[in-house]
Amino acid sequence: MLEGLRGGEVIGRTRHAGAVRRLGVVVAMALGIGLPAAALDSLSFSFPGADKKLRAALLSASLLEQAERDGPADALDLFAAARTDYGRILGALYAEGYYSGVIHILIDGREAADFAAVDAPRTIRAIKVIVVPGAPFTFLRARMKPYAPGTKLPPAYGDRKVARSTAIADAAAAGVAGWRSLGYAKASIVGQSIIADHQAHNIDAEILLDAGPRLRFGKLNLSGNDHLATYRVVKIAGFHEGAVFNPEVLDKMATRLRRTGIFRSVAITEAQNIGSGGTLDIDMTLLEEAPRRFGFGAEVSSADGANLSAFWLHRNFLGGGERLRIDGVIKGIGGQSDILEYQLGGRIERPGTPFTDSSAFIAVNLDHEEILDLEVQSLSFGIGATRVITETLTAEASLSYVASSIEDATFRDEFNVLALPVSLKWDRRNDTLAPTKGNYLNITTTPFWGFGTTDSGTQFKVDARAYRAVGPAKRFVLAGRVQLGTVLGTALLNTPPDFLFYSGGGGTVRGHPFQSLGVTVQRSGMTVASGGLSFVGLSGEARAAITDKLGAVAFYDAGYIGANGMFDGGGPWQAGAGFGVRYDTGFGPVRLDVAFPVSGTTGNGMQVYVGIGQSF
Repeated sequence: MLEGLRGGEVIGRTRHAGAVRRLGVVVAMALGIGLPAAALDSLSFSFPGADKKLRAALLSASLLEQAERDGPADALDLFAAARTDYGRILGALYAEGYYSGVIHILIDGREAADFAAVDAPRTIRAIKVIVVPGAPFTFLRARMKPYAPGTKLPPAYGDRKVARSTAIADAAAAGVAGWRSLGYAKASIVGQSIIADHQAHNIDAEILLDAGPRLRFGKLNLSGNDHLATYRVVKIAGFHEGAVFNPEVLDKMATRLRRTGIFRSVAITEAQNIGSGGTLDIDMTLLEEAPRRFGFGAEVSSADGANLSAFWLHRNFLGGGERLRIDGVIKGIGGQSDILEYQLGGRIERPGTPFTDSSAFIAVNLDHEEILDLEVQSLSFGIGATRVITETLTAEASLSYVASSIEDATFRDEFNVLALPVSLKWDRRNDTLAPTKGNYLNITTTPFWGFGTTDSGTQFKVDARAYRAVGPAKRFVLAGRVQLGTVLGTALLNTPPDFLFYSGGGGTVRGHPFQSLGVTVQRSGMTVASGGLSFVGLSGEARAAITDKLGAVAFYDAGYIGANGMFDGGGPWQAGAGFGVRYDTGFGPVRLDVAFPVSGTTGNGMQVYVGIGQSF
């Protein structure tokens, strides 16, 4: 039974131990085994004068509380936990700024500290923990010397702030980090002066540091790079011997190497001793991943059928860290249109090229699709580079040649363009597969130059997403997405199909078939369906966690396609809504959505979608 008295005076637990113990005796006698020393009838906590936050901190620190939650424990374990709790509870009091607390832990009415360590009780019937925290202390002075310019001390370490011991420890760590960021790698804490005035309830604290000498990077000692040359590791990591020491450089080195996918782990340590000329050697231990990897994926829609995907990956194709990936997709298996579509692509990317935090790549893609009764084929070849600006900001630019065609039973048109896509991606989501907070923004601008009858123009695309957890325990997530696209400078009939926009399906408007919404145009004296020059996509989801594994989703999507490139509002709209469930597999949620058309002319009843990961 769990009791709580208002004001936090007593928290207690009582077991019906007699009946349980008698049953245990009978079972033990039947099995012919011995019994541990009997314990425990009751455990209670009393915190006179403590607020809710302090009570929670003290309970969290108690091993007795933990032992009670874990289930029956014998007397020896409880006795050891009780004696350890003095120090743990005292530390919790200090962490909250209480330095005059009084702690009593009574075992059957006797103070646990009064027992000799070799005279542990064989039976324990009741334990009472009584903690009188006293008044909280504040900092009279919170000082540090010497202080490195630019050091960011924690806000909790300051005059007249609550004198938490954690604030002192955090301030000391920040002081050392401040000197290290300026090149003083061996900065350390050499002393501290902490004087408590129990009458005034304040703390006079001073932290003493020793910066040591300013150092430069010495040699980089590598091990574990069995299949990647040392000079390539150095180039990718961005290590420069002789540069002023900076711990942030070491963190970035590890991040860059992990980003390649070649290494399972990257461990970096600093040499204990300072080298000649004020240098500090760095030891790096690497553990490589298996060089090859393959994977499969599937997504099912009741109208469009199954989409199967697979990839093959080599992490170090030519021995210089080159990442080769080949992807294949087959769409429309078992779909209502009975038409198979396919995509095949390959991309090889070399990290640390032409410089650190950038990579160069070559990509080839072949697509065959059936869109709005048109057969669309395209072949593209591109070469480009990716630049990691920050951990959340990435830029990419490439030059590509695209040859494509559209045809039906009455006509065939061909398009050839030279394109220069430039994109900027800002990703601040906390998780790519199942985000609960953060933002995502991808902006792409693609100028293209047409050959023959193909027009020249520029395509603009924006994909913006936002996530926010709300409600009790943040178990509800509101997710929103806005997609915008337009093509300027071209006539619709002379625009390559790769640069036109469609709406409908799992990526835009659920409840309508994939790419079912476009515009109608006159071609060769006939009215035919086509993609549009402008696009708006709006999606909103309310996600609720039912259990740790199971979740529910309600969503609404809307899409617009325009025949002109300036969002004139004259094009058709479609909308869909529905609900779904999510099951967390550990590597990403399995998604099941049921959607219905709300408006528009392309919907034909309920649509079902199954896949891995959130819809966006």
